[in-house]
Amino acid sequence: MVYILVTERTPLLLKSGFVRLKGNLKLRRKKDSNAFGVRHVQALLMFFGMAFGYFLRVNISAAIVPMTKPRTTGDEYYEWDSSTKSLILSSFFWGYVVAQVPAGLLAKRFGGKLVLGIATVLASIITMLHPWAASGGSWQVICFLRVLIGLTQGVLYPSVHTLLAKWAPRTERSFLATSVYSGAQFGTVIILATSGFIFDSSMGWPGIFYISGAVALAWSILFLVFGADSPKDSKVISKQEREYIEHLTGSGSESKSFPVPWKSLFTSAPFYGLIAAQTGFTWGFYTLLTEIPTYMDSVLKLNVASNALLSALPYFVMWLLCLIVSPISDMLINRNILSTTVGRKLFNTIGQWIPMACLIGMSYMTSEESVAAITLLTIGVGFNAAAF
Repeated sequence: MVYILVTERTPLLLKSGFVRLKGNLKLRRKKDSNAFGVRHVQALLMFFGMAFGYFLRVNISAAIVPMTKPRTTGDEYYEWDSSTKSLILSSFFWGYVVAQVPAGLLAKRFGGKLVLGIATVLASIITMLHPWAASGGSWQVICFLRVLIGLTQGVLYPSVHTLLAKWAPRTERSFLATSVYSGAQFGTVIILATSGFIFDSSMGWPGIFYISGAVALAWSILFLVFGADSPKDSKVISKQEREYIEHLTGSGSESKSFPVPWKSLFTSAPFYGLIAAQTGFTWGFYTLLTEIPTYMDSVLKLNVASNALLSALPYFVMWLLCLIVSPISDMLINRNILSTTVGRKLFNTIGQWIPMACLIGMSYMTSEESVAAITLLTIGVGFNAAAF
């Protein structure tokens, strides 16, 4: 049992775990700050928000294969060529790019909960309209819906960033942030791994849109009911946990807005270095995310069931490595083995150079070397975790 001294004034925490006092003293039991609390419930909601958000963006990558290649006589399919399929798969990002900056401003103005919740409701409904849009064989309508999905899903990361800033104490930030963001890989694994079973069911390929849309819609309703923008907005959080979070995030005090130093920003070499690194990472990462099922079908000649499971494998490895690499990086930095700058550069390099080598190797593989190709693909995508 540990006790700390407290006063009615704001305490100053010391390394010893006690509090320096002025005024009258009281003795109070210190509860374990690492105990499961409302912040962990919020993190869990965000984790599934990330997962179901990736349901909505990855479903088309899996569905495009049976949509354009019938497995049995009588299956509904569309004779879209490679260029058309590429337009359909890429159209999500047309809306996604446009939404990034406005989404951050909206989340700051109205709160991440409302922005993310409403956006997911809209994205879920639009997703369930995909089979209807495709029924006439109009790929242009599908592209339009994918642009709308991109616009609505463009708020995902900015909203989660905003929420984590209020909910994740700095002593737990690395763990909570890594756990939440790993939901992206978790969602990718689930939707790809189950796609084969859905396609083989009576629902066929339309089922993946109905299921992913319905699940995301259910989550968004739960999130709008039980989510909270900050500890002070929660109706169920204890006073002790609220004060603990606010002390270690500063979310309890009014934040001041500062003008953006645009000139300094756009004349900063590190700024352009970050843009280059992020561009290189996302180019490879999202190309694979959208094209792996097609690659498995067209190049490696795998059937639907094998395609689904093996398309999910690289993201399962990445999900596991996300939970391993981040703590290692933080440990090296916190123990002063690496500086923050060197640590970030080192892991970013690992997360891009290893996938680069694997992709180059894959370019020489044919269907006869499918095991080697899948091994390289799994290693390449898995090590993306170092830069994620």
